Amino acid sequence: MLFAISTINYADRATLSIAGSELSKELGLSKIAMGYAFSAFGWAYVIGQIPGGWLLDRFGSKRVYAWSIIAWSVFTFLQGFIGVFETATAIVVLFALRFMLGLAEAPSFPGNGRIVAAWFPAAERGTASAIFNSAQYFATAMFAPITGWLTFRFGWPYVFYVMGALGVVAAFVWMRTIYSPNDHPRISAAEFAHIERGGGLVDMDQAGRARAAAGRSQTSHLGELLGNRMLLGVYVGQYCITTLTYFFLTWFPVYLVEQRGMSILKAGVAASLPAICGLLGGVLGGVFSDRLLKSGYSLTAARKIPIVLGMLLSTTMIVCNYVDSASVVVGIMALAFFGKGIGSLGWAVVSDTSPKQIAGLSGGLFNTFGNTAAITTPIVIGYIVQWTHSFNGALVFVAANAMVAIVSYLVVVGEIKRVELSAA
Repeated sequence: MLFAISTINYADRATLSIAGSELSKELGLSKIAMGYAFSAFGWAYVIGQIPGGWLLDRFGSKRVYAWSIIAWSVFTFLQGFIGVFETATAIVVLFALRFMLGLAEAPSFPGNGRIVAAWFPAAERGTASAIFNSAQYFATAMFAPITGWLTFRFGWPYVFYVMGALGVVAAFVWMRTIYSPNDHPRISAAEFAHIERGGGLVDMDQAGRARAAAGRSQTSHLGELLGNRMLLGVYVGQYCITTLTYFFLTWFPVYLVEQRGMSILKAGVAASLPAICGLLGGVLGGVFSDRLLKSGYSLTAARKIPIVLGMLLSTTMIVCNYVDSASVVVGIMALAFFGKGIGSLGWAVVSDTSPKQIAGLSGGLFNTFGNTAAITTPIVIGYIVQWTHSFNGALVFVAANAMVAIVSYLVVVGEIKRVELSAA
């Protein structure tokens, strides 16, 4: 269920990348203006992370997440009406709706992290986290061709209509499906004991509500999280890894259309190949990490080895600057995205390290750092392309972030272990 909802989540935030070329022509937007429009989601998504994490800890994952799904689906649907406004007004409305979309989606991945930490023992979390995190690749693989076809056949507004309606339906399915381990009507005593014995935080929602009832402020522990060297290294690494994500979510289809000469329909299909490879890499990275852990490797080694290998592989995208064939470029990007998938274990690390009383807040802070890249990446690439009239510098910028992620995990993070809160 987390995989399915996260697929819709990423598809909704990526709708503008497929519809962007046609929409920008209709509204007369420059590359820099498109960069800011792409970034509107990121501003709100970052602002909403800590409040979203607090809401999850206070009211539980199921209820907060359900309202989040409904809200972001409505804001996706409304983007289909942007064309009724005059150009100047349309730009403002587009930015505002993308901003509200980001705010509504803010609790989603901290919610995923909380649910995985509650339902899975430590030795299974890498795979579980990789499965829901791989939805970002599956979303592109599945919906890039569909949204490309919708744009080609019916016009760009229908991309937003269809995705918004799909999300509302998914919210009702969510309410009938998701429970905490303590509340699930069909969980057996043996399964519950297996989860708890393996380190699953089965009483997470109850612990958060008890803490709130006792009048203890969850946000008072932000200083402890920010002062932890291990967590800071993880945060910096996630920012760099998320830079790769937002290149693919925002500018990659535009790169295929404008620098590699593909049609919108062909670009939508071509963008799906790297996404499929990212999906495979994402699942394999989690399985590989858990296999290392079960084979006797420490938690630290089991998480760091796939991250470092994956990020090294993702730097191969720079080779695209020296290749003329569009099909070869797609193949190289597929390899780079496969590596990015292998290295995307940040949410597993969050499940391994978050204090159970404030797991939502901890995940929100992690996602705040990571998704700052949702703001910076579209804007920086927009300026690079506008000034150089080429995406070559943009690929170097993205690959450099992968190298910084490697340094952060190898030099800064140190031992990966669960953070214990002070008694205060």
